Amino acid sequence: MTLAEKIGQMTQLFSFIPDAKKPEDHARSGDTGSYLFLTDPAVMNRLQHIAVEESRLHIPLLFGFDLIHGFKTIFPVPLALAASWDPAMIERVQTIAAREASAAGVRWAFAPMVDIARDPRWGRIVEGAGEDPYLGSAVARAQVRGFQGAYPGEAGHVLACAKHFAGYGATDGGRDYDSSNISEDLLRNVYLPPFHAAADAGAATFMTAYMDLNGVPATANRFLLQQVLRGEWGFRGFVVSDAFSVHDLLTHGFARDEPDAAYRALTAGVDMDMGAQVYSRRLAALVKQDRISVATIDQAVRRILAAKFRLGLFENPYVDEANARNVIGAPMHHEATRVAAQRSAVLLRNEGGLLPLNKTKYRSIAVIGPLSDSGRDIRGSWVFVGNPNDAVTVFKGIRGKLDAGIRVEYAQGVELRREYPSIFDGLLGIKHPPELTQAQSDTLFQAAVDLARRSDIAILVLGESQEMSGEGASRSTLALAGRQEELLKAVVALGKPAVLLLENGRPLDISWAAEHVPAILEMWFPGDEGGRAAADLLFGDASPGGKLPVTWPRSTGQIPIYYAHNLTHQPENKPGFTSRYWDIPTSPLFPFGYGLGYTTFQYSNLHLDRAEAPAGETIHASVDVTNTGSRAGDEVVQLYIHQQAGSASRPVRELKGFERVALGQGEKKTIRFTLGRDELSFWSSAEKKWVVEPEQFDIWAGGDSTATLHASFRLTPPQSSGR
Repeated sequence: MTLAEKIGQMTQLFSFIPDAKKPEDHARSGDTGSYLFLTDPAVMNRLQHIAVEESRLHIPLLFGFDLIHGFKTIFPVPLALAASWDPAMIERVQTIAAREASAAGVRWAFAPMVDIARDPRWGRIVEGAGEDPYLGSAVARAQVRGFQGAYPGEAGHVLACAKHFAGYGATDGGRDYDSSNISEDLLRNVYLPPFHAAADAGAATFMTAYMDLNGVPATANRFLLQQVLRGEWGFRGFVVSDAFSVHDLLTHGFARDEPDAAYRALTAGVDMDMGAQVYSRRLAALVKQDRISVATIDQAVRRILAAKFRLGLFENPYVDEANARNVIGAPMHHEATRVAAQRSAVLLRNEGGLLPLNKTKYRSIAVIGPLSDSGRDIRGSWVFVGNPNDAVTVFKGIRGKLDAGIRVEYAQGVELRREYPSIFDGLLGIKHPPELTQAQSDTLFQAAVDLARRSDIAILVLGESQEMSGEGASRSTLALAGRQEELLKAVVALGKPAVLLLENGRPLDISWAAEHVPAILEMWFPGDEGGRAAADLLFGDASPGGKLPVTWPRSTGQIPIYYAHNLTHQPENKPGFTSRYWDIPTSPLFPFGYGLGYTTFQYSNLHLDRAEAPAGETIHASVDVTNTGSRAGDEVVQLYIHQQAGSASRPVRELKGFERVALGQGEKKTIRFTLGRDELSFWSSAEKKWVVEPEQFDIWAGGDSTATLHASFRLTPPQSSGR
């Protein structure tokens, strides 16, 4: 390979960005090895043919895509999938996404995003698994297995890309792209574990993050890319920059100029430059100047070519376009997204057992809200393929569920729009209608209230439009946007039964609703079959069993709030020190792991196989859970621990086991957990290593992070291995 051809393999281009050369010319000359955002099988086959048949080296192209929660068939957003607490289901979902994408010719998913996020103002919380490293690690493993199959290159699968490495979810103020300042203790105990889990699961690629971490941009961070990823974890795949982030080393004030940016990124461990073309412009000169060795270039190229070989692209570079039409959007995939949406929903409130609704009790139903009949919004963010009109909205789902004799009517009620346009509006060609005048807004509002007044029950679908969550969609407040809360209050004031159904990508401020609306069902952005899934849940053909993957704050002012906080100073016997705020309680509105169902569960008999064990050995725990209600349902059994003392102050509780279990009426099951080195170790800043310390531990089992069923055990010093 010539130096130019090697650098070409290290360069990824965006298909939608104008270029002096046509994609066909790039493929023919071999000056790019990868394209992003192509989705048409015919187009990809044509470019692949040029690369394989007409270029000098016949090296196939690698087509990438942001395969976040589906290709054409759109599943619930990743935060919703995490709310299922069902890794097996998550793996099935991403297997289907991979099947559709690979049938089209896309063989590289820019997912999973495994960033831990403890600030719901951050827009990209919607793409991850929430706040907890244990749950996040389980979700990361499931997604990698779903995308890649048993091994990178398995037929019908794609390469996974764990992103954004690392600490992006801790950006200052929840502002996208801002800096992250994370202690090594938090980095290793909270933010890195899901990435380590992805690497252990075999993720073939990693993507760097936009922000700087403790003063060093992630795209040139040798500590992350060399010491941790390749050194400590033994990662052997290749690393790609996030879009334009090699060039952004100048923006950070880190690199002096483009040659310096190319040098710093490559020598830190970034093998492929996404979009910026800094490598293609600058690496050859750096080699001639002996600033970068040919061996360094070769190492990066070998990693990229090895991935293409593992995918089988050299043997089978093309896709069957007829088969693609059969696979992409197949009917069986829609049933899978309906089930996923059912299992991801979280019932937050159900006073008086309003839900499930009786299908014959209510003869007229008002479905109200700007999200009630929006196919585009129910699919959520990061959706680029398919027709939003094909998505089943909540209004359509309810109308299709009930007999023709029941009147189901829809009213938009209020306008919902971002103050600033989304960064994806131009990419997707989205044009928003002109903003309503005050008179038009009032008319729309009153029509919805009038509909609720003449109906037996109102179902309000409120939350966020799809562009309000995701990249470039951080928010300063969690309040319901626009006049949504005003509409909610007006409808509730009518005295009719009311249900609040949320579509959103983050926790929102629903403190008023949590006191005044009898039933609240969190659907997140549930995907193409979200409307049918919502109707199934509302009318009892499916039961909610999801749990919150995040702590739900009472107000924006509580942020950051998360369950696994450390113990700190607590004044005793001093009036006025009952709370860390004087105007609201310290507790969240809903705790991490919380979620109701249509039945009830009782926990009992928390048992440990031994009360004492040498540090490094395993303790087995079990707990009985019984369905004490009147119908079948799912419960997510959760296990938490707390180390009472040691070389560092440990969080008050840490999730260390969970299992989603289905129980019939009156049924009891015993759930078993293992507490070994992985569960009981932590990174000690004092010791500068991972430790399992001989100390006393608390353990709790229950349905959320406030579980009260308690036991304890002690780890003793390890037994001597001497004679």
